[in-house]
Amino acid sequence: MYLLSDGSGYPVLFIHGMPTSRRLWSGIIDRLRDHFTCFAVDLPGLGRTPQIPYGPRQLEVLADQIEEIRVKNNIEKWHVVGHDAGSAVAVHYAHRYQERVDHLVLLSPAVFPELKPFAPFRLLRTPIIGEMLAPIVSFFFWRVGMRLAVEKRRAELKNVVRDFRAPFSGVWGGWRLMSVLRFGDPADVLANIPEILPQLLVPTLIFQGSHDRAIPQGFAQRASALIPQSKVVMVDAGHFIPLSNPETIAGELLDFFEVSGFERNTKTARATGISMFSPA
Repeated sequence: MYLLSDGSGYPVLFIHGMPTSRRLWSGIIDRLRDHFTCFAVDLPGLGRTPQIPYGPRQLEVLADQIEEIRVKNNIEKWHVVGHDAGSAVAVHYAHRYQERVDHLVLLSPAVFPELKPFAPFRLLRTPIIGEMLAPIVSFFFWRVGMRLAVEKRRAELKNVVRDFRAPFSGVWGGWRLMSVLRFGDPADVLANIPEILPQLLVPTLIFQGSHDRAIPQGFAQRASALIPQSKVVMVDAGHFIPLSNPETIAGELLDFFEVSGFERNTKTARATGISMFSPA
C-alpha cells in the first residue's frame, strides 16, 4: 500500500474509507504534523495503491499488511485512526495487534453487518444493473454528490477530490469504481465485529456526523456501548468529517492523544456544534 509520512513525534496511522484516499486526512495532518509523525495509507484500488482481488478475509489481510508497515518503519506503538470502511480495518488491526495500538479513533464507523451501502452505490453493487449504470452513477457521484459533500470548502478541497477521483477517471473509470465498491457483503465482511468490539481494551474515541446520510448515528452509540474505554463525539457535519471539520477533529485528537490515560472528565468541546457522551 502507498504510504504517506509527514511530521515528527509520536506516530499516528490514518486509514481512509471508500472511495477516498490518504488525502482525506490532509487538513488534519497539516494541523498535527508539528506534534506527531503522521502516516496515511492508500487502501487497495484507491489513491496510488493498485487494486488487488478481494477475498473473504480481506479485513484481516489489510490488518496484517498494516502491521508489516509498522514493522518496516520500526514503530513500537502508534495511535490508529480510521474513517468509514477504514474504521472496520482499524478495528481488525486493533484486535489482532492490540499491544501495538496506543489509542484508537473511529470516524463515521462502518462497523456493523446491518450496514446498507449508500443508495447510488447499491446500484453499482447490483449485477447487470451496475454494469449498465456505472458511468452514469460515477459521473453524478463525483460531479454532484461529492461536490455537495464538500460544498462549504469546495475551493480548497478541489485538488483533494480530484485525487479521490483519479483512479476512476477515463473511459473505464465508472467500471473501476463499481469493482472497488463491490468489495464484499457487509453482512459477511462485518459479521464478527460486534464480537470483537468488547475485546478492544485501548482508549477509543468515536466521531459521528449529526447529518451523516451514509452511516446511521446509532452505529457510533452502539460501538461505544460495546468498547469498554470509549466515548462518542457528535460533530455538526455530514459523512466526510475529516474534510468538513479538520480543525475540530485535529483539536480533539491533540487532547485525546496527549492525555495520560482515559480518566478525564467530559469537557466543553472546542467547537460549536459538538457534544460528547459516554454510554450509560
